[in-house]
Amino acid sequence: MDIPADPRRFLYRDGQLDPDAARGLTADALARCDDGELYLQYTASEAFTFDDGRLKTADFNTHAGFGLRGVAGETTAFAHANEISADAIRRAAETMTVLEAGGAAKPAPPRRTNARLYTDADPLSLVPFAKKVALCQAIDAAARARDPRVAQVTVSLAGSWSVIEIVRADGFVAHDVRPLVRLNVSIVVEQNGRRESGYHGLGGRDLYDRLFDEATWNRAIDVALAQALVNLDSVAAPAGEMTVVLGPGWPGVLLHEAIGHGLEGDFNRKGTSAFSGRIGERVAAPGVTVVDDGSIGHRRGSLTIDDEGTPTGRTTLIEDGILKGYIQDRLNARLMGVEPTGNGRRESFAHAPMPRMTNTFMLGGTENPGEILSRAKNGIYAKSFGGGQVDITSGKFVFSCTEAYRIENGRLGAPIKGATLIGDGPTVLTKVAAIGDDMALDEGIGICGKGGQSVPAGVGQPTLLIEGLTVGGTAA
Repeated sequence: MDIPADPRRFLYRDGQLDPDAARGLTADALARCDDGELYLQYTASEAFTFDDGRLKTADFNTHAGFGLRGVAGETTAFAHANEISADAIRRAAETMTVLEAGGAAKPAPPRRTNARLYTDADPLSLVPFAKKVALCQAIDAAARARDPRVAQVTVSLAGSWSVIEIVRADGFVAHDVRPLVRLNVSIVVEQNGRRESGYHGLGGRDLYDRLFDEATWNRAIDVALAQALVNLDSVAAPAGEMTVVLGPGWPGVLLHEAIGHGLEGDFNRKGTSAFSGRIGERVAAPGVTVVDDGSIGHRRGSLTIDDEGTPTGRTTLIEDGILKGYIQDRLNARLMGVEPTGNGRRESFAHAPMPRMTNTFMLGGTENPGEILSRAKNGIYAKSFGGGQVDITSGKFVFSCTEAYRIENGRLGAPIKGATLIGDGPTVLTKVAAIGDDMALDEGIGICGKGGQSVPAGVGQPTLLIEGLTVGGTAA
């Protein structure tokens, strides 16, 4: 029987660094610190783009390095290098001398976990290069054959495999192996001189198997094409304050941006969030329950352990409209006198961790989505979103709709183009008038940005009826 190779071989190499040396160097470097860790990482990634009927790009790269962080009180010292060696770690340790020794008791290390939320296998090496290109080509051909109005097809396939190890001064060591794959299909259609586009993406912490399933990628084509064709018939969006119904799944990105960031521990410790100091208060309508859960198997935003070694789990942020807690990393949790929630995340070894969302979503209610639509009478139905912006301090946001419809007499009317939703997170939560029984998570495309760092994330929600949300439109 073949014994699988240890993924840690990418972190520890003869003559460079071994596990015992890593523990010893970390203990020496962080001896004066309250907290901190040595974060080792190796990542292999690839991306294919098929556009205009041919392969445009095919990239593959690997990188490895470490980040050494020391924390004393509220002060953080951080150094990193793209070389994993004992000598490089010793040089980085010099940065830690700027910290003044803390007088507080050392915090306990993270608890251990045996959870396995995804495979250790490397998705990149299990599928030949030619097969990946052939998949992109097959999707392109199938999409063009669907409808004569298809003018352009762009297919992208991407994957990564990351091996990480966290070493603490107290001797705690944890490691994780993280696969991540994604498929995107974008289609442009043209009719009578008018061009419109549609998009669908999916993925998760898994191998490429699901993406290569013919039924799966055909559905991606169908969804992208349907959205593009709907937009061909779209009319100018209305403007003003009106009733808005949000569809299930991906529209939860509005919740992520407008609410989720405001519930992260660092903003609340510093008092800069619209939710600061409001634990125990009603911040949303009855029935609204929002959770962050990084422990869902195979989800894009999931992690077995966060980037400080803390196991992820389900954190209830808002329960039946009452604010219950915040998303925490170790530093902010310690300073706020609470437990870390497994949300210390970083983009790579070159970045220090901060509190970040994993999979953030609103739980489902009891109402039938069709009945919710009929209750709306007149307004708009937002099925899919594109980009958005939010101000953490005020919670104010602007989101653009990529697929939306008029609601007329309780039924879906004409598709609309150019609709934006404008409001602020805390107020929107109080205007939720109906919660559907169709809660769904997105299909694995979320990317969250904060402080110059990007990490994969998941969102989700049921159908929601929101009374009195401002819609910015293009209709005269």
